[in-house]
Amino acid sequence: MIPNIGTLGLIIILIIALIVFGPKKLPQLGRAVGETLEEFKNSTKDIADEVAEEFRIEDKETETKKNI
Repeated sequence: MIPNIGTLGLIIILIIALIVFGPKKLPQLGRAVGETLEEFKNSTKDIADEVAEEFRIEDKETETKKNI
């Protein structure tokens, strides 16, 4: 698991990112990271929805077989 970074750790990471990427590239980098996280979130939600739907279908089939 990811340990708790804390405020000081976050500030250090931001300063290092500012030094490495520069002030002009930092907003673009942040936007790209945000878009990537949003895409990942949507993908995992889609996968979870598909798995849940498969379980619902299997449950309906099992109930139908029990009723016969």
